[in-house]
Amino acid sequence: MTTLPPVVSLTDCADPNALARQSTRIATLFGSTPTVLPLTGPDPEGAAALTLLDLLRSTDLIGGPTLPVTVLVNIAPRDGHWPNGVPFCFFRYGEHLVISTLNRRVLAPLATYLGLTEVQVTDVREVLETAAGDWAELSAAEVEEMVRTQFRSLWYVPLLARWLADGRPVPARPAPVHPEAAADEVRVAVVDNFGNCKLDRPAAELPGREGAKSLFVRNRLDGRDVEVRCYDRLPDVPLGEPGITVGSSGIGFAELVVRGGSAAEVFGLNQGDRVFHLTS
Repeated sequence: MTTLPPVVSLTDCADPNALARQSTRIATLFGSTPTVLPLTGPDPEGAAALTLLDLLRSTDLIGGPTLPVTVLVNIAPRDGHWPNGVPFCFFRYGEHLVISTLNRRVLAPLATYLGLTEVQVTDVREVLETAAGDWAELSAAEVEEMVRTQFRSLWYVPLLARWLADGRPVPARPAPVHPEAAADEVRVAVVDNFGNCKLDRPAAELPGREGAKSLFVRNRLDGRDVEVRCYDRLPDVPLGEPGITVGSSGIGFAELVVRGGSAAEVFGLNQGDRVFHLTS
């Protein structure tokens, strides 16, 4: 029997019922329980973008060959319109397989920092009808049910992942992925369990960081601009003081921290909130 890779799933469809169904379906297809990471905050696209970048980065610096992992990403774009939801695409990063909604904001950091240039976009009906005519035991009625459902992340994506892991000739069309132009605003991508605010930009790209050694952060609790000093590492920040450091995420992405406390609580910040405006 073919040894299948472990599955990690990032999804904004994350209530207990949805997680139970998705976990069971993936386990049935892959023979092991997946790791399902719910992204339920106010800006799931921003969290997914940083988390996917971090997930793939975590497979580097190994010092030798790696074992393959399959990653599923279900984060619907918050703009635009599709007849029955955004298409799903796939690509490989080394030996690792990623299947994702075609979400430009989620994929753009991979183009910027990992060199991703294109993805393979699938059409649900085309894939299912091809599979049913070749390798899958699916009736016409079952194909039609999966084509019409809005719950494609449950019914279609796990099948697509299994077929790609098996090396099936899944039909797809290439689409380019471009780095996004650097936004004028730097925002909180993820708030970790310590209250550190992981930002969506490398520390080296923050305004004036190299020369000024400090930046102004708006405190959302009282509306004041607070001068916050830049440090290389969290241990360099004085106890009880705020600081901007080179964090653990991305390619040297910045973090707003309070040593021994919660930057999110001190500054009233949440996922998706603006921290700096680069032209202000």
